[in-house]
Amino acid sequence: MTTTKTKRILALDILRGITICGMILVNNPGSGSVFAPLEHAQWSGLTPTDLVFPFFMFIMGISTFISLRKYNFKPEGNTFRKIVKRTLGIYLVGLLICWFAHFCYYWGKPDTSLSFWQQVEQAAWVFPTLRLSGVLARLAICYGLTAIIAITVNHKSIPYLIITLLVGYFLILMLGNGYCYGPDNILSIVDRAVIGLPHMWDDNNVDPEGLLSTISALAHVLLGFYIGKKLLSGHLFETEKIETANHSPFPKQILFLLLVGAVLTFSGFLLNYGCPINKKVWSPTFVLTTCGLASTLLGLLIYLVDLKGHASWGRFFEAFGVNPLYLYVQSDIFAILLGAIHVSNGSSTLSLHGFCCDQLLAPVFGNYGGSLAYALLFVLLNWVIGYQLYKRKIYIKL
Repeated sequence: MTTTKTKRILALDILRGITICGMILVNNPGSGSVFAPLEHAQWSGLTPTDLVFPFFMFIMGISTFISLRKYNFKPEGNTFRKIVKRTLGIYLVGLLICWFAHFCYYWGKPDTSLSFWQQVEQAAWVFPTLRLSGVLARLAICYGLTAIIAITVNHKSIPYLIITLLVGYFLILMLGNGYCYGPDNILSIVDRAVIGLPHMWDDNNVDPEGLLSTISALAHVLLGFYIGKKLLSGHLFETEKIETANHSPFPKQILFLLLVGAVLTFSGFLLNYGCPINKKVWSPTFVLTTCGLASTLLGLLIYLVDLKGHASWGRFFEAFGVNPLYLYVQSDIFAILLGAIHVSNGSSTLSLHGFCCDQLLAPVFGNYGGSLAYALLFVLLNWVIGYQLYKRKIYIKL
C-alpha cells in the first residue's frame, strides 16, 4: 500500500484542544446558576456554547482527510476495516458511558428490598432505556459515512453532495414542521418510530443528536473534509506571498480559510431569516455559520501558530488536542463518579459534585462564580492527566 506523509498542523491540534476543552467546560457546570454564554440556546439562536461541538466536527472532517490521504483514498479492504473498526469503537464507547452512568447512579437510591446481587442486576440491566444516540454516536456515524464517501466517491462531487444534503434537509424541516419545539416535529416523529422514546434524549421529544439531523451533520463533516482537501492540496505553507494591492503577508492557504469562513458565516446569517440557526435540529444555516466561524478561527491560528511561531500560549490546549476523544470520555467518567459518589452532610448526603459546589465554592465565589469555578477546576483536573500523556507522547486513539 502506498502512503503519503503529511506535515502536522500544530494549529489544528490547538483548535481541536480548544473545542474539547470547551465541551468539557460547558458539560460540567456547578449546580444551580450558570452564566448565559455557557448555556446552549434554548431553541433557535446561537451562544458560544453552541460552537464547540460543531467546531470539533468541522475539525474531524479535516482530520479525516489527513488520515485517509496516507492511503491515497483507495477503497481497499484494509482501509474499510479500519473505518468500520473505528466507527464501531467510538459508538460502543458512547453506549458504554450511558450504561456506566445508569449503573453508578442507581446506587444513589438503591432498592433496599432486594438482595445485593439483585440490586447489581437491577443497576446493570439498563438496555430497555439505554440511549442510542448522543455526542459520540453522532461523531461515530458522521466519521464512518464521511470516510466511506471519501474513498468511494470522486472528490469533485463532494461539494454537490453537500449542497444536496443541506437543501434536502431544509425541505424536510420546512415540510415536516421541523422548527416546532415539541412532539409534532418531524425529527421527533421519526426518532420515536425508529429509535423509540425510551432510547432518546427526552428534550420535549426532540433529540439533539437524532436520526434525521444526521443528514446535515454529515454535510457538516464533509464540508470540513473538503476544506481540508483544498487547504492541503498543495504545499502546506508556501513561503511565496500573494501579490496584492496591499502586499498581503498571508500565504494563500490562510487567505483561502479566511475567505471561505467569511462567505459561509455571512451566508448562514443571511439565510437565517428563512432557515433559523438551530443547534438542536442542526439546521443548514447552523452548519454554514459554525463551519464558517471554525474556518476563520483555523486560518487565524495557522497564521499565529504555524507561520509566526507563537505557539507557547497554546500548549495548554494542545494537551487536549492530541488525545481529544480519550479526554472527553475521561471527563464523562469523572463527571459520573462525582455525581454518583455521596458523602455525609449532617443528617443527609450530598454527591461529591454537590458538596464541592454548594459547600466549598458557592460560599466563596457566589452561585454563578462557584459554578464557573467548579467547571474550570474540572477542566484543570482533566488537563493534568492529559498533560502527562502529552509530555510522554502517549496518544490514545478511539
